[in-house]
Amino acid sequence: MTAQDLHQARLKTVRDHMALECELDWDGVIATFAHPRYEMHGNGAVYDGEAAVRGYFDASRSAFPDQSNEIISIAVDDTNHTVLVEFWLLGTHLGELKVRDKIHPPTGKSFKVRMAASFEFEPHSAKIICERPYTSPDMKLKQLGLV
Repeated sequence: MTAQDLHQARLKTVRDHMALECELDWDGVIATFAHPRYEMHGNGAVYDGEAAVRGYFDASRSAFPDQSNEIISIAVDDTNHTVLVEFWLLGTHLGELKVRDKIHPPTGKSFKVRMAASFEFEPHSAKIICERPYTSPDMKLKQLGLV
């Protein structure tokens, strides 16, 4: 695979990954990883391995079953084996939300927060080894009227 082919393949992997998350196709999302791992920089949580990542999917979608994303911009950093994405995260609070040992009942309110994420790849591979989303930990809560 040429450097340009790898560049394009990584872009496609991230676009597919984010679209599959919106479709709740967890098998498809898992298939975009060489090793499933999320490091959440808003709250410090780390989900390492398929079971932990699937647990994160279940927990996040129970509170926000319609959660989706809209890519604003995307760029590849070939030198550091990363793809950087800026996006909107959207959803409606339709299920119980646990935050800092407090459970918030559904509000029915929607949120739209601007976020960024880095996707790290193995060298010479289009498989993700870690997704690192970045956001304000309370932005979603503020929009839902919970803080």
